[in-house]
Amino acid sequence: MNNSNRPLSPFMIGPYYRPQLTSILSITHRGTGVFLSLVSAPLLLWWLITLASGPEQFSWMTGVIGGLPGRLVMLVSVFCLSFHMFNGIRHLVWDMGYGLDMKPATASGWAVIILSILVTGLLVGGVL
Repeated sequence: MNNSNRPLSPFMIGPYYRPQLTSILSITHRGTGVFLSLVSAPLLLWWLITLASGPEQFSWMTGVIGGLPGRLVMLVSVFCLSFHMFNGIRHLVWDMGYGLDMKPATASGWAVIILSILVTGLLVGGVL
């Protein structure tokens, strides 16, 4: 039995493996977690330190966050936080044994994407 033309791993994205919604959301979940821990959390901590340091430092930090780069970082941070939360809830539901079949897994994946975009739009819509 010759299986030499079969892929060796499902992680061979490209000509052998078509990415699925669940795999893309899993990768995105990890990426949003990294962004939240390496960018958003230190930025929040820095903001809190300037808040405690006095009005001059806080005013300076507000100016930094109020600029276009700061607003973009805030937009991405809010999206990452909402996506990570909704996808985490989805994983908790999976851990309880619900929604593991393909149809509910795909539906919950789309729900995570739509809810993340809606929440981000609602929270950041008036700021940007």
